[in-house]
Amino acid sequence: MPVNTNNVLSVVLGGGAGTRLFPLTKQRAKPAVPLAGKYRLVDIPISNCINSGLRRVYVLTQFNSASMHRHISQSYKFDHFAGGFVEILAAEQTYSDSSWYQGTADAVRKNLIHLLNHTADYVLILSGDQLYRMDFRNVLKQHLDTNAELTVATIPVNRSSAQSLGIMQINPEGRITRFDEKPKDPAVLDTLAVDRKLYDKLGIEGTAEYFLASMGIYVFNRDVLVKMLDNNLTDFGKHIIPDAIPTSRVYSYVFQGYWEDIGTIRAFFEANLDLASELPRFNFFDMTAPIFSRPRWLPGSKINGAAIDHAMVCDGCIINRAQVSYSIVGIRSLVGAGSRLTRTVMMGCDYYESLQSIREHEAKSLPRLGIGANCRIDNAIIDKNARIGDNVVISPAGKPENLDHELFYIRDGIVVIPKNGIIPTNTVI
Repeated sequence: MPVNTNNVLSVVLGGGAGTRLFPLTKQRAKPAVPLAGKYRLVDIPISNCINSGLRRVYVLTQFNSASMHRHISQSYKFDHFAGGFVEILAAEQTYSDSSWYQGTADAVRKNLIHLLNHTADYVLILSGDQLYRMDFRNVLKQHLDTNAELTVATIPVNRSSAQSLGIMQINPEGRITRFDEKPKDPAVLDTLAVDRKLYDKLGIEGTAEYFLASMGIYVFNRDVLVKMLDNNLTDFGKHIIPDAIPTSRVYSYVFQGYWEDIGTIRAFFEANLDLASELPRFNFFDMTAPIFSRPRWLPGSKINGAAIDHAMVCDGCIINRAQVSYSIVGIRSLVGAGSRLTRTVMMGCDYYESLQSIREHEAKSLPRLGIGANCRIDNAIIDKNARIGDNVVISPAGKPENLDHELFYIRDGIVVIPKNGIIPTNTVI
């Protein structure tokens, strides 16, 4: 059955407080966290929608949403004749309901009045903190072909990964018969493994053991979604999906490809660094399905005698005679001479500093924007607009896995310099 993309409404869940990505979420919503030096996390699901011909997209937000509102409004504009939109639906208190979003399902429930104003028979619900490239038309086609009421996108994972994800069990027709949230008991996992007889049908190669993990991507029939939300259940993964399996036609769409949930500092850090490898698992250079973001009209980067090895350098940077290896250098980044960056994610700056601002900061013995001269930075995330002085050393070596300091944080063994952070000259971390 052909897919009519004009009959689908897409909803991107903007996430809660994003505590697992703190301190990157200290001043911004989780989907607004910068990615790959020039994008935001929310650009991934929105770009997948646009590339799939889905041009009616709502983004549900609640915490620290100002920067994401600004990014969405400056990035995604459709002309009057295209009939598309990308709009923010922020949590709001009303006379009838003074509570904020209590979970993913509750967020959609509180916005049903907006969603039902559109002509659409299907609702696609997406997470805002995952890195993947998917043509949603394939999911929608299977949803129609199987006459499903709800389709859950799943991905084959190994046993260790299965213990931290929601695992689905399917019958030979692809219908979901069971759901277990983060199963850790080996005996339970044994019963959830995908039947190897289904490997060919599902497109799974090899003979290794696999489990089908939920990707947090759902296609609902509109009327079914309304019925399933007619209660006080708050979360799709924990409540709505498990309750629907015995009573509704719930099917699994098995995705084959790269997918990463980048909801933790470690996962975010490694996913970014992988982009600097020779053959990254996620390809931003694939122009058959590009990732869109805000146009900035920045100049090309200037490299003044620097040695750069396996790095992604974004627009508008000035890198002096420094060494940069296995790192991401975000937009408008400045790196001083003699500095060495290794396994570093530098998010860049929102603006170029004026000469007056530089002098004012120097008068207070504060460094200018960017990284100064003769610094050594290893295994670190430098958030936007950070000021790092000369002769600074930043490394997690010999420190606890997690630590809070007035100048920096350590999470999962990675040093994080927060947004607008200041590290004085000669500081050793």
